[in-house]
Amino acid sequence: MELTPPKATKHPHTFDLHNDLRTDDYYWLREREDPEVIDYLNAENAYTEAVLAPVKEFREILFEEMKGRIKEQDESVPFKIGNYYYYYRYEQGGEYPIYCRKLESLSATEEVMLNLNQLAEGHTYYNATFPDVSDNEEIAAFGEDTVSRRMYTLKFKNLKTGEIYPDAIPDTEGGNYAWAADNETVFYIRKDAETLLGYQVWRHRLGTEIKDDVLVYEEADDQFYLTLFRMKSKKYIAIVSDQNGLTTEYNLLKADEPEGKFEPFLPRQRGHEYFVEYLEGEFFVRTNIDGASNFKLMTVAEAWAVDIAKWQPLIPHRAQVYLEGIEVFKRHLVLQEREAGLLHIRIIDQVTQKEHYLNFGEPAYTAYVSTNPDFDTHILRYGYTSLTTPNSTFDYDMNTGERLLLKQQEVLGGFNKDDYQTERLFAPARDGVLVPISIVYKKSFQKNGTGPLLQYSYGSYGYSMDPSFSAGRLSLLNRGFAFAICHIRGGHEMGRAWYDNGKMLHKKNTFNDFVDCSLFLIHEKWTSSEGLFAMGGSAGGLLMGAVANMAPQLYKGIVAQVPFVDVVTTMLDDSIPLTTGEYEEWGNPHEKVYYDYMKSYSPYDNVIPQSYPNMLITTGLHDSQVQYWEPAKWVAKLREVKTDANQLLLHCDMEAGHGGASGRFKRLKDVALEYAFMLNLLGIRE
Repeated sequence: MELTPPKATKHPHTFDLHNDLRTDDYYWLREREDPEVIDYLNAENAYTEAVLAPVKEFREILFEEMKGRIKEQDESVPFKIGNYYYYYRYEQGGEYPIYCRKLESLSATEEVMLNLNQLAEGHTYYNATFPDVSDNEEIAAFGEDTVSRRMYTLKFKNLKTGEIYPDAIPDTEGGNYAWAADNETVFYIRKDAETLLGYQVWRHRLGTEIKDDVLVYEEADDQFYLTLFRMKSKKYIAIVSDQNGLTTEYNLLKADEPEGKFEPFLPRQRGHEYFVEYLEGEFFVRTNIDGASNFKLMTVAEAWAVDIAKWQPLIPHRAQVYLEGIEVFKRHLVLQEREAGLLHIRIIDQVTQKEHYLNFGEPAYTAYVSTNPDFDTHILRYGYTSLTTPNSTFDYDMNTGERLLLKQQEVLGGFNKDDYQTERLFAPARDGVLVPISIVYKKSFQKNGTGPLLQYSYGSYGYSMDPSFSAGRLSLLNRGFAFAICHIRGGHEMGRAWYDNGKMLHKKNTFNDFVDCSLFLIHEKWTSSEGLFAMGGSAGGLLMGAVANMAPQLYKGIVAQVPFVDVVTTMLDDSIPLTTGEYEEWGNPHEKVYYDYMKSYSPYDNVIPQSYPNMLITTGLHDSQVQYWEPAKWVAKLREVKTDANQLLLHCDMEAGHGGASGRFKRLKDVALEYAFMLNLLGIRE
């Protein structure tokens, strides 16, 4: 029996701006409380389940297969702050982590700070931040989200008595909490309930009424995002205002003066990004000042910080090397750098001035500085993973070069990394730029154009999509797929210019790069258009929408996860969460030049009568980043306009938001759905 897809009712809504009249027939789907909207979403879910009914059992097999690779009883590598070792662990069958600590020794009695499995009882969604502990090590501050809108309630627990204090502060930025040195004062970011932007920093004193909290900072410019933290030195509390990769400002307060005033480290100057660390009377400043687009490192005495003329160069700007981050120790300086698209960790002995790089020995990988709360140590903790190497945590002796593997993610079910191969490729884009591709496949994969391949990218906000291991992905590789990450423009993989050339009025480079990578992979016989699948989420979902319009003939199927596809309408509506803070990424469509450019690529505005690939589109009803109605409207319009009979499926999680389900096993159900969709199109059902 042929299944009939849902058909959304049309209620035309017109926009008139820049002498351009646009009509949106499905604008009404944004009314979350309208029963007709809920009915439509439920109908789409039912249709998706009906279409995929032949692989219902296969989805469960995939889920159990992926779950079976997870070591259910597991724990993280502990890190030491003060007198305690902190870590989290999972119990057999537990969906959520248990946050724990041990006093002075790893052989000491375990103290459970928060058991999220217990706290999650009665909630369809649950998330809690890892506790921020007061200086006297007695009180934990943590954020709790039970809706998936990323609006956290700040709570406090006495770790000695187990008491949860009555202080409960709603609508905070999860994890952005900072204790003063008095063990009684906590600073937090309050979010706007409508836009979901953090815009104020408040001071709370334990045991006092929330209404008596004191506003200590307010961000007047809604294009800036706020973060808040206690710096590694513990001397300063920092409020950081960031204008989406354009402008930064730090405001600092000494932690032992909680009722003092936050003062700018350096007042904001448009185009100046800087990042600050402090050690023993000196600030280390990673800055792009004076044209240092890839950043340089400078130092300045604490008393002279605001005087740029007193800043002293330590690491110069380099055109081919992007300085991504720093970790400061008493004797050593550790730099996270990018060159030719790969991450490097560089270690400098500040006494002898000798330096060296860590050697990782694979063509494509991710290496990063991990948790290093202690200044006075010669041990660096770092993380490492690749497309074939499970997540690994190392301690590295910066004096001797000795490397100690503390933990590698255990993959059950007979995984052997030697069965898989990873390579680094470079695809020529249409303007001559070479785009890096990280690819992995099982060694039995035949490079003759007959095998399937999943191509993945993000390409926005300067976020680099580095190659990392996925135990779940083995379910594709073991069934003959290759998996390729295309490091397209819009990320920072090849330096700051790589980002700048994939944003604003250069955004189409991101989409062109992805399509050109697809053409390269087909030309080089990694796959064919009958075996090529594309996947991306959020801004990567925008990418999926754009390439579906541009080059639908290249793809057997597309998976668009929580896709940002209604670019023009969303960016014109500053009542929608996070819109104004995005102007420096996409442009402000109230200005005609940006309006015209956005409209020329916005997936929703560019749906045309043509054949589209098979498509699975996912969203969450409570999504705070990309509102559910964007993918819902897109599906409705595609159904109306497209000329093919290929599958078009919408899956809306009625209980979750942008990140999907909250449990570690429950989220695998979503992955199983995506994999079953792709494998079914190839006739693979076991």
